[in-house]
Amino acid sequence: MDITNEVVEIIGQRESSKLEYKSVLPPSRNIAQLISSFANADGGFIILGILDNLEINGLSEDFHANAITHKALDLLSPQPQVYYQYVAYEGKKLYAIKVDKSDSLVAVEGKIYQRVGASVKLLNPTEIQFKLGGYPKIKIINQQLEAYKKKATNSKTKLIEHYQSILKIIDDLGNMLYPIDPSVPTVNQEGKILARILFSSFVDNFETYLSDLLYEIFLAKPATLKSNSTVTVKEVLDCSDLEEFVNYLAKQKINKLQKGSVKGFISDNAQINDLKVINNIKQDEIEKILQIRHLYSHRNGIVDEKFLKYFTAGEFTLKWEHQMSIDEICEKLCYLAEIAHQIDSAAIVKYKLAQMNDG
Repeated sequence: MDITNEVVEIIGQRESSKLEYKSVLPPSRNIAQLISSFANADGGFIILGILDNLEINGLSEDFHANAITHKALDLLSPQPQVYYQYVAYEGKKLYAIKVDKSDSLVAVEGKIYQRVGASVKLLNPTEIQFKLGGYPKIKIINQQLEAYKKKATNSKTKLIEHYQSILKIIDDLGNMLYPIDPSVPTVNQEGKILARILFSSFVDNFETYLSDLLYEIFLAKPATLKSNSTVTVKEVLDCSDLEEFVNYLAKQKINKLQKGSVKGFISDNAQINDLKVINNIKQDEIEKILQIRHLYSHRNGIVDEKFLKYFTAGEFTLKWEHQMSIDEICEKLCYLAEIAHQIDSAAIVKYKLAQMNDG
């Protein structure tokens, strides 16, 4: 079914309950959420290559939108009736997806979205219940994290949801993690191990966020992917499609960060450096957080000589056990969440990334 005439007729209309514009090619998960939202309302159109202000910029020809759409459809259950194709308009290449209203609710990996006006609403959000009389700071942090989820990239939403799950574990296992007080490191041996695991987990996921964000930037602005780095034939063939290959390249970019070199990561990745978010002070702080993560993941928290190089003389003692209170751990989580929020907000503006507003 050719939808060209229908698409040409609606171009120029404002976004509404039946029309969504995206200026760039978003990841498959974002497209799946939009398709779900229209299918669970009255149907509608998604047109890629047009800015919110109705400026027509067209889509890059470096990536094929059909492949991304196919992956998006695979995320939907059940799959609604959808039509999609490229459309030429005023000398520009656009991509349109027409979604029919579904007779049954369409979910994206268990999440149900619905189009409400010009926004997308999540109908079944995960509600986190914290203990009455528990650590009060957790509820305050969770409120801030909820605020960060508004108008966020898919990458940041995933990160924030993980951070909220960390808060829930801290709340549930307070007797192990802060048996005396949240401001005092635990004396419980299992609590020490769990604290190290939780800290390492949210730092790891901050790195994953940066990798996922780079992937979104590469899809939106393929020109930023071009570099002098060599790629082997095996690396290409090991990926099932172009989207997977771009995702692979984004993960490769995180290598220096995983080795504890924030400065090296920033200098090697203009996509992040150009956002002007991470200054020298923030670089140093993130570097220290990564070093603590390395100590917890590989040294069971025992201070070694490499670790001491990143901190002020006398701050820590060689071969001593490094510990943090839950208060301190939560402060580090908040710090990385704020950095991610700043990076995300700047990237959305600079690269016109797709964002999800769940109401």
